[in-house]
Amino acid sequence: MADQKRKQHASRAGRTRRAIKRVAGNRPRLSVHRSSKNISAQIIDDVEGKTLAAASSLEKDFGKGSDKDAAAKVGKALADRAVKAGVKDVVFDRGGYMYHGRVKALADAAREAGLNF
Repeated sequence: MADQKRKQHASRAGRTRRAIKRVAGNRPRLSVHRSSKNISAQIIDDVEGKTLAAASSLEKDFGKGSDKDAAAKVGKALADRAVKAGVKDVVFDRGGYMYHGRVKALADAAREAGLNF
């Protein structure tokens, strides 16, 4: 059962990434990873294969948390770091997760903090 769920998730993530590659242009990708206890996000330049900025709820500044507030803090921190690195325009990669709850909270906070997607 768990193996089948992993395959289905990988399939959804692959579909999302294929669609993103068609519309991305030269914009970096904001990739989200969500687990039951944490959420993390990073901005990746797929052309050079480098991570430009990253944030996670595992960092000691955020404390522990897997709720929408923690996701919003991660989104704001990621956007601040990205703007500092000179990145304003990105493509949002939800990574096979549904766009609601913590994923949506992270995206909304990143938009409010200055990222365009």
